[in-house]
Order: sequence, then C-alpha cells, then structure tokens
Amino acid sequence: MADLTGKTAFITGAGSGIGRAAALMFAKAGAHVLAFDLTDAVHATAQAAHGNVVAITGDVGDKASVDAAIARAVADFGGLDIAFANAGVGGGMKTLLDLEVDEWNAVLRVNLVGAFLTLQAAARVMVPAGHGSIICTASVAGIRSGAGGMPYSASKAGVINMVQTAANQLAGTGVRVNAVCPGLTETGMTQAWFDGARARGTEHKLGQLNPLKRAAGPEEIAAVAMFLASDAASYVNGQAIAVDGGLSSSHPTVPGKMA
Repeated sequence: MADLTGKTAFITGAGSGIGRAAALMFAKAGAHVLAFDLTDAVHATAQAAHGNVVAITGDVGDKASVDAAIARAVADFGGLDIAFANAGVGGGMKTLLDLEVDEWNAVLRVNLVGAFLTLQAAARVMVPAGHGSIICTASVAGIRSGAGGMPYSASKAGVINMVQTAANQLAGTGVRVNAVCPGLTETGMTQAWFDGARARGTEHKLGQLNPLKRAAGPEEIAAVAMFLASDAASYVNGQAIAVDGGLSSSHPTVPGKMA
C-alpha cells in the first residue's frame, strides 16, 4: 500500500463504489480525506473510516459547491495534495436516434463538467503550492465504442482529453494530472446488471470479454488511483490508464480465429 501520511485528499462520488473504496483506502494509508457526494451515503463512508475522513454533501456539477468543498479541505487540513474527480452517472443506453438533449446534457454535467470543476478548483490550490496529483475517473468507454451509452462514452472521452490537455497546460507547476479508465466494475451504477446476472445464474459471464474473464471490484480501481496519488507515481503524468482486465488491449475477435 502506498504511503499517504500527512497528505490531504478530496474525493468526489465518495458515497459508494470506487469513490467510497478510495476514501477508505486513502484514509487507511494515512491521508486526511474530504469525501464529497450528492447523497447522504457519504456520511456512512466517513463513519466506516473511523477517523481521517470528513464527509460533505454537494453537487459536483455546481461550481460554487465544488469550490466551497475544496476550500473546506484546505481550511480543515491546511492544504490540498490529491484530488480524485470520480463522481459519475451512467445515463442509460438510448441510441443516437432516441436520445433527448436534456438526457445528453445531464450526463455531461456530472461526468465531464463535474470533473472539470474539480480539476480547476484543485489546480488553483495546487499550482501556487508547487505540487499535487489530480486523478479523474474516465472509462474504457471513453477509449472506443462498445462499453457504454453515447453520452456516457462521449463524456469519458472528454475526460481523457481534458486530462491530457491539463497535464500540458500545467507543465512546470509540479502538478500531475492522470485518469483511470475502469472496465466493468461492480458499483452502484452497474449494480442492476450484477444483480440481474446473479438472479439468472449467469454471474460467471460478467467480464467474459476481457482476458481475466471477470469483472472488477471497486477496490481494484481505487488501488490504481491511490498509486497515481502517491509519490510512487511521481513521473506519471498526462496518462489514461486502463484498468479493465485487458479488455481494451484487443480488437473484437472470435476465439481461435484471426479473421
């Protein structure tokens, strides 16, 4: 486990899934964590940490809410070393011809605008300090088609490009910006798929398209975020790291055939 002793971390979407796992993991590694989420479940995350985690509710798509939360982290803990822009929504699987613009905007507001607001607010604190690590949750759906609905996939592709662009715009500041790109992971967003598969007796098929032949647990994604947050990743910058069991390493194939 990475050593985050004495560091301050701000994590969005910390009420469940990857964000909750990261908050607990970062706190166990010694960080002071401000856990942020739209739902009151974030308070359960803080209670489960048994110290080192302060919970606050707010809307990641609202600039004033994000700015206030970052300011709270700085005020409570004396600075900001890590920001994990993890909050996200799925948005369903409607196709191009069926989508409404309001549905499109609702997904991008959380997944892309929310990540931008977190990145910007964190950078404004970190740049004057001369150090910091910002991590965004993207997705394999942002790498290529086939892993999510259109607004979700577009939002995550935007996150990947935003991370790459931000890393270059912050060149020389000491602030690193990276993304994790999860594959199929059991979280609140995907819970219905997992529950349905278990009810049908087809749980063994979850993640069958990747070389590991399984889905991920949220802790497996959080562990990569913690690596990126730590000094062990001091030379990792502007990257979008797929954590997907190998799914994105291949084009679609029929097993045993190359054509």
